[in-house]
Amino acid sequence: MSKLGRLAKLGSLTTKVTGSYLGQQIAGLVQSEEKRKDALDRLHIQNAGRIVENLGSLKGAAMKVGQAVAQVADSIDLPADAKAVLGKLHDKAEPVPWEAVRGRIEKELGGPVETLFRKIDPSPLGTASLGQVHAATLPDGQDVVIKVLHAGVEDAIGSDLGALKNMLVGGRMLRRSKAEIDSWFEEINARLAEEIDYRNEANNLQTFRRVLVDDPDVVVPRVHEGWSTGKVLTMERLHGKPLPAFVATGTPEARQRAGVTLGRVFFDLFYGHRMIHADPHPGNYLFQADGKIGLLDFGCVRFFDLEWVAEYGACAIYTRRNQRELMMQHAVKLGALSERDPDAEETLWALGRAIGVPFRGGPFLTGGPEDDAHEQIARVMPKVMMNGKLRAPKELVFLHRALGGIYSINKQLKPLCDWGQVIEKAYARTLKDSGRVLVG
Repeated sequence: MSKLGRLAKLGSLTTKVTGSYLGQQIAGLVQSEEKRKDALDRLHIQNAGRIVENLGSLKGAAMKVGQAVAQVADSIDLPADAKAVLGKLHDKAEPVPWEAVRGRIEKELGGPVETLFRKIDPSPLGTASLGQVHAATLPDGQDVVIKVLHAGVEDAIGSDLGALKNMLVGGRMLRRSKAEIDSWFEEINARLAEEIDYRNEANNLQTFRRVLVDDPDVVVPRVHEGWSTGKVLTMERLHGKPLPAFVATGTPEARQRAGVTLGRVFFDLFYGHRMIHADPHPGNYLFQADGKIGLLDFGCVRFFDLEWVAEYGACAIYTRRNQRELMMQHAVKLGALSERDPDAEETLWALGRAIGVPFRGGPFLTGGPEDDAHEQIARVMPKVMMNGKLRAPKELVFLHRALGGIYSINKQLKPLCDWGQVIEKAYARTLKDSGRVLVG
């Protein structure tokens, strides 16, 4: 679709969504509270359907941001049916025809695919919002995957983000200050700009390989630089089962190893190296029969400042240790609490304790009968979103997205682990690197 066509489609969607909410605001002036709420719920569901219908046919930033909205739906005051509709945005991108992909590869790599590769499968392994992946074999017989950026994605990011931001703000789906929403979209824009640069992803792959080279539980694919550019990325092909098949057929021991590895590696990378794999989609992991994990798709990676990680970690550790006053002091430094206010502190403490359910201490069965973290978070998030003295620093956008993704996967794997000790050990690296000491 042309840039003008995308703008027209997104503009029409924005007009319909924001106009419908404006109409309901007017109608609500003469409705009872019950009828007003019912009408707004129906409108949320209708607009969620509009978003899915329109964004499902658009690749690029529009689809990416739509997925992000779906992933944080519990943070938005929407009825369950609307959240379920938004959830359909995942993996909805339509495949790009092979001839278009072939032309893209040949233009980038400077030759016909028949001479560049021994063989290449015209049918994609997968199509995402920003790119498409094909299996191939190099001339020397090595199995690889080729990731090809969708044409025109670079030109659509700014307009897509602007249109979706206007829609979400105009429809009051995000009831936060303009400054806070602006910072979130700046963060999303920064990550998207990195994600469409495959040279940047190649660098991320090499960084993660270097950090995890001695870890026996994970494997990161190698980049084949001679077959890679800013728009085409060729990597070693990893083998394994996708999450549903692994959950269905893996042994309890393998699922235990995989689940513990997912959590341990996430916290080791965040606290020890100030970086995270920020795309929590289950399709970005391949599971081997013994529970070893292959990590895929390093386009969305977030690096953090040491001092920010130290403050965030202090909030997490003091919440885990039930030291409320110390947690609040660091929440102010972190920027999550704009001022000391009883109502805001009560809400923030409830959120921290909900997130911290798996970390309180002792063995915890993720996804087990006592795991109600998701339900607790869902109950408190509407209060968080409505409290003007609470803030979500831009660093949290992808950090909590990734953390929530790991948690969702582990609810299926059901590992038994003392997660409190995992984060205490990982945070010790941050304390050492920053020269800090915990109080109490």
